[in-house]
Amino acid sequence: MTTYAEVYNAWKNDPDGFWMKQAEAIDWDRMPTKALFDDNAPLYEWFKDGLVNTCWNAVDRHVEQGRGEQPAIIHDSPVTHTKREITYVELRNRVATLAGALRAKGVEKGDRVIIYMPMIPEALEAMLACARLGAIHSVVFGGFASHELAVRIDDCKPKAIIAASAGIEPGRVVHYKPLLDGAIDQATHKPDFCVIFQREQEVAELKEGRDVNWHGFQYGVQPADCVPVEGDHPAYILYTSGTTGQPKGVIRPTAGHLVALNWSMKNLYNVDPGDVFWAASDVGWVVGHSYICYAPLIHGNTTIVFEGKPVGTPDAGTFWRVISEHNVRSFFTAPTAFRAIKREDPRGEFVRKYDLSCLRTLYLAGERADPDTINWAKEQLQVPVVDHWWQTETGWAITGIPMGIEEMEIKIGSSGVPMPGYDVQILDEAGQPVGPDTLGAVAIKLPLAPGTLPTLWNAEDRFRKSYLDHFPGYYETGDAGMIDADGYLYIMARTDDVINVAGHRLSTGAMEEILAGHPDVAECAVIGVTDQLKGQLPMGFLCLTKGVNREHSEIVKECVARVRDEIGPVAAFKLAVVVDRLPKTRSGKILRATMVKLADGEDFKMPATIDDPAILDEIRAALQPIGYAKG
Repeated sequence: MTTYAEVYNAWKNDPDGFWMKQAEAIDWDRMPTKALFDDNAPLYEWFKDGLVNTCWNAVDRHVEQGRGEQPAIIHDSPVTHTKREITYVELRNRVATLAGALRAKGVEKGDRVIIYMPMIPEALEAMLACARLGAIHSVVFGGFASHELAVRIDDCKPKAIIAASAGIEPGRVVHYKPLLDGAIDQATHKPDFCVIFQREQEVAELKEGRDVNWHGFQYGVQPADCVPVEGDHPAYILYTSGTTGQPKGVIRPTAGHLVALNWSMKNLYNVDPGDVFWAASDVGWVVGHSYICYAPLIHGNTTIVFEGKPVGTPDAGTFWRVISEHNVRSFFTAPTAFRAIKREDPRGEFVRKYDLSCLRTLYLAGERADPDTINWAKEQLQVPVVDHWWQTETGWAITGIPMGIEEMEIKIGSSGVPMPGYDVQILDEAGQPVGPDTLGAVAIKLPLAPGTLPTLWNAEDRFRKSYLDHFPGYYETGDAGMIDADGYLYIMARTDDVINVAGHRLSTGAMEEILAGHPDVAECAVIGVTDQLKGQLPMGFLCLTKGVNREHSEIVKECVARVRDEIGPVAAFKLAVVVDRLPKTRSGKILRATMVKLADGEDFKMPATIDDPAILDEIRAALQPIGYAKG
């Protein structure tokens, strides 16, 4: 049996040969002559002279191979009380018709199309219809504010926008159409037309001459065939928040995306064609692009589109119901979802209501998975829990445990070992590699793997400045961490979450791990606040497990003692407050940088991705009695 070391070394010894071999699993209109094109280094490209179509590989070829009756998409929507399956042959027909209707209204290869939709199969159909034509889609998270949508409209200048009338959240309807109208009013660039998918929960008013109805505009059109595109043709643009407030348009190149995602499904996630794979995320985020839409379909899996929340739709057992009911083999979600479930159901009573024998592995990513959450998940589900690490920019895992190659040791606290294509190094401030178990900047030796960003949309200078200039010859990830003697990576924090306490560089992530281990703490965050004497001091925010009714001051005292015992007095950890909830993005990331500014009394721009702005007022109220958030 092949080992991980053999696979990784095969890539290292002959990167071109390795990736050309993986490319054979994809249907090409014209096979590329080689894998890596480095004539424009440090801007690298993969499979550039090949011709290929993503939609063909994700949909049509499975029908051609006789698997048309297999479900491609299962839509499970507890918020609307509906479930439905779409087979590969149905998906092909729906996507070809939608693509034909877009083409009839002038959408061609290279045109941009913004997609602004909730978690419904039509969102995936819109993505695939763009891919069928060689149009470049840019999915914007449904319900994003008008201003943020307008900024993206002006940056990518779409010919068309495809939107739904509404999104459904527990207990409320999110009106998408007024947000879309507001964005188009604000934007300098105007789309030629908008396609509106009317949901029965809310039928939106269409603007004469601009808006067309999803079903109506497809009536009687000629279905479109797949348009082959060059290997380096952008499949999509996905905006990620930039530090300047101007979002960065990450480009995903077509051919590398196909090859890398297809490789990852078996080797990393250990599923075979026909198996059910579920990534509980949203199409607005990179996980939704890679592992709800593209990778499972390219690999011939059944993917689940879930419209709901881990708790409250209707209870903390909804994930287990979906896994049990749809026979999910590999499940991928964010640690924050598990923390929410654990907080509601600490003893796992809901877990035991369902038969989860189909589930082989749980995968976590999106933020650091604290050992406490991992151990709880392992104990409840009785399956391996793999924490793996990647970014919007890379599109697929940088490190993980390749369960389809070898069941390696899983080290709790580590995000695993590097995947082929990634030479991960830890660098000091001067850009020099450091030894094992030493905290530093996590960087990846160029070139990056196939499928990763070649540059930013219309912003090459910004790409170089953001990722390449600081450590020449490397891609700067913006994360801090260390690698142990066995080659396992530990991501400790974002680089700006490494705090400097009286000259000691300390990881907030290490402190969060210790706090999360307290039996009464369901979730926590640690930030660095300004201190006249020491430069920075760590401050902890604690969310308590449901049902805990002890004195908060006692819990804080115990938490302070835990950090002191495990890291030592050097951590200077004395400040902690109990809060009901933490400010997060809609994808579940904690908004630490915003919390720092709030605590220090500085002005800050309300993050566009914040789930609920009212939480910041709650944080401010908790901080003021201890002398912070005075601005």
